[in-house]
Amino acid sequence: MDEGPTLRRRRLGTELKRCRERAGLTQENVSRHFEWHAAKVTRIETARVAVTPRDVRDLLTLYGVEDEQYREALLELARSSKQKTWWTDYRDIMRPGNYVGLEAEAVMLRAWEPIIVPGLLQTEAYIRALMRTGRSWDPPALMDRRVALRLKRQSRLTGANPLQLAAIVDESVVRRSVGGAEVMDDQLRHLIDMAKLPNVTLQILSFDAGEHQFLGGSAALLEFPETTHLDVVYLEGLAGDLYEEQHSEVARYRAEFERLSTRALDPRMTLKMIESLLRS
Repeated sequence: MDEGPTLRRRRLGTELKRCRERAGLTQENVSRHFEWHAAKVTRIETARVAVTPRDVRDLLTLYGVEDEQYREALLELARSSKQKTWWTDYRDIMRPGNYVGLEAEAVMLRAWEPIIVPGLLQTEAYIRALMRTGRSWDPPALMDRRVALRLKRQSRLTGANPLQLAAIVDESVVRRSVGGAEVMDDQLRHLIDMAKLPNVTLQILSFDAGEHQFLGGSAALLEFPETTHLDVVYLEGLAGDLYEEQHSEVARYRAEFERLSTRALDPRMTLKMIESLLRS
């Protein structure tokens, strides 16, 4: 699949960090040189903010990068990373860190959910039931936009170059009634249908599996095409979201996901459990 602006921005940040380190400069050195806010270099290198071609040109000059072909390649990354995307219109309701952009450009998503059905597998009625509880103060129009964004995200599973999804959910997820019996029955049937897609693997971690490394909360590992150094782990929590990008930590989480998968019910037994919970 073609790279989108989120991945281009992350690739650019990685390259600029590599250039700075080769030049023997710290982020503080660079910020002082340009009289920038102390955190600007960090935000550029972690793709938290867009960087202008002019800033890229100035940074490369400071770093002593003279290869014209390489300089132009990075300048083109800066220009193309500012392109608008389908999620641009939803930025006001998106969580910090642009998880939606990362998800839209990933090729593989490994997800662990201990409480609710993963967002990419939720029905509209299930989504609305969750939002009526968790965001009861939102006006109807805003809630509709939040629902629309989540439903739009789900097209990654069925569109061109579909996302590979490997989701593991706690048994409580399929046993907890959200929105009432009818909504939950429809949600369980939807899970069965989605689990039959060739790019979706769904597993349930049964209650008797005991303790495991992901007891702290939900986690997602996003993997990108033809690279591993840009893969990222997303951890969502009430106190804030965390993006783990250190290669060693990402590798550790990948190993933990694989370990958890071996302890969960296989896809066939997962479907049998879901079917047994249907009320009609």
